[in-house]
Amino acid sequence: MSNNIEVSVKRVNDVPVIGIKGDVTAVTGVEVKNAYETVSKEGTEKIGCHFDPGCYINSGGLAFFIEIASQSRKNKQTVCICGLSDHFLKIFKMVGLTRCFDIITDPKDAMKGG
Repeated sequence: MSNNIEVSVKRVNDVPVIGIKGDVTAVTGVEVKNAYETVSKEGTEKIGCHFDPGCYINSGGLAFFIEIASQSRKNKQTVCICGLSDHFLKIFKMVGLTRCFDIITDPKDAMKGG
């Protein structure tokens, strides 16, 4: 685990997609949260979140996703998560995040407007 993270935002079919590469921790997770808040302020109803292979999420980083789940529910947004490893998918299921986010296998599904 390191404190290295790259967070980017791009639009595909008018859907903002937050790209995450590296380690999401209590220190670096704020960058993911800031990206979410930036696209959320634009009034978007759908947000994609793509994890690059090799991403790591510790408990501190997981807390940011719990916060994003809460905010997206309040904002009536759909957040699609793609690229989670089997290990982190299992953790998302254990903490109930799969009920808050749409977990998809094909990133193109997250980019469909509507």
